[in-house]
Amino acid sequence: MWRFRVETKLLRGLLNTFRTNGTCCHVSGKKWVKPSGFDTGLKTYNSLTKQKEPLVLAREGVATWYSCGPTVYDHAHLGHACSYVRFDILQRILSSFFGVTIVHAMVITDIDDKIIRRSWEENVSPAVIARMYEDEFKKDMLSLKVIPPAVYLRVTENVHHIVLFIDRIIRNGHAYATKEGDVYFDIQSIGDRYGRFAGAVESQGEAGSSSKRDQRDFALWKQSKPQEPFWESPWGRGRPGWHIECSTVASCVFGSQLDIHSGGIDLAFPHHENEVAQSEAYHQCDQWANYFLHSGHLHLKGSAEKMSKSLKNYITIKDFLESYSADEFRMFCLLTKYRSAIDYSDSSMSEARSSLGTISTFIHDAQAYMKGQLQCSAVQEDLLWERFAETKSAVLKALSDDFDTPRAVSALMNLVYHGNCQLHPVSMPDGGVRSPAVFGAIITYIREVLEVFGIDPLYRKEADVLSGSGSLQAVVEQLTHFRSEVRAFALTRQDDSTTGSSKKPGLYPDRIPLLKACDSLRNDLAPLGVLIKDRGATSTWEIKAGQRGQDKGQETSS
Repeated sequence: MWRFRVETKLLRGLLNTFRTNGTCCHVSGKKWVKPSGFDTGLKTYNSLTKQKEPLVLAREGVATWYSCGPTVYDHAHLGHACSYVRFDILQRILSSFFGVTIVHAMVITDIDDKIIRRSWEENVSPAVIARMYEDEFKKDMLSLKVIPPAVYLRVTENVHHIVLFIDRIIRNGHAYATKEGDVYFDIQSIGDRYGRFAGAVESQGEAGSSSKRDQRDFALWKQSKPQEPFWESPWGRGRPGWHIECSTVASCVFGSQLDIHSGGIDLAFPHHENEVAQSEAYHQCDQWANYFLHSGHLHLKGSAEKMSKSLKNYITIKDFLESYSADEFRMFCLLTKYRSAIDYSDSSMSEARSSLGTISTFIHDAQAYMKGQLQCSAVQEDLLWERFAETKSAVLKALSDDFDTPRAVSALMNLVYHGNCQLHPVSMPDGGVRSPAVFGAIITYIREVLEVFGIDPLYRKEADVLSGSGSLQAVVEQLTHFRSEVRAFALTRQDDSTTGSSKKPGLYPDRIPLLKACDSLRNDLAPLGVLIKDRGATSTWEIKAGQRGQDKGQETSS
């Protein structure tokens, strides 16, 4: 008996060496191989190599993209939102700036220990819990303007595929069933190919059966426990492990080759590590996913811990949207690199809101100038055209460098600054040449870039609802026009014959109360979201949500 055990261990060791040397998986070690195919012209940080790599796709103009979806047992929070919005922005950039069609698939984990536990607490079936929070998640994503994937797939609807996937891994010699009815992946069977992501080498593995060959081995199939949902399998009744669901679903959609896999940095190990091991063991391939993109954690400012349900330090997406808009959250995400950790606070949200407000105000002022409502001194048109060209180049360069959105936004804000420097209101036009075309080009470009990011700088939810009555904007237009005529009358200066003085003619004293009334009307409307700006002898208006008090820099007539 002892001799048999020794021989079995020797045979297993020889088999492991045989597989590792390449007959089974073809490649020894963890070396990344640059794919052949279509070079997008963009470099991105690849977690597989821990450095920036040229993004090369298998098919020209098409990227296959898989992302891990939520485990639907509770409300989605801002930590989830941050990751999904960031990757939505990356996909939009890849599509609009680099002409790549994204084929995106996402799995919904609708059976899990946490879902089962929640169903017991609520005394309903796990399916009811899962569907309820899945629907809520999808609504949250739409409210944040996240483009849905080409397809959502549920784990429970793919269990038959998962069983076949596991069976083939066993037949390929990389997994084993225990007498208790569990199935584990055999880490030793792939040798030094395990450990592409940080943490894998030091890992002690997950808890499980004492029948595991190696403590690092992880579950592909779990035997059913009393009162738990189960499915039939060759190993007995049970349900899938966590990691195998993503490998199976991604393979069902994309086959043996995947361009991009994304997720939060907390999923790199063990989840993505185990996905890679399973998928390459199943497909017998050298490199299953070519690029892994990971987003940084969201922290509450002052806390080193990530926002999570288990720590009870989260803000739900629904609650967040009571105070801020989706556009403001997107700008918040844009102001840091997608790979970086990000601090959430009222001050960081105020910065995002302020940036959007600056852009919105500039666009409105530039439009007023184009309409002839804003009289300005002569514009340095050549300088603006030069700044415009420099900005376009800088934005494309930034986005080509691992989707560097902070640098791209900085370039846009710099263009806004130079545009604002040229919009100097004057009381009386000097009759010089006007330059509306360059401002038209600038605001069109800024809006196009922000729309790629999923932001509309001129959209205001409350104003849109109010204007749905079909009359608000027309009323404001008429009111502003009437007020402008009153101001023009009140600002008329006395001529020399009337004053009988050699001093510069002043205003008619009896008309000054009219100017004060115009100022009062303007200031009273501001808290209601109607902003009237006096530009010398002319006035412009806009409707803004959440505006409080007089606008900075607003001149007073009187």
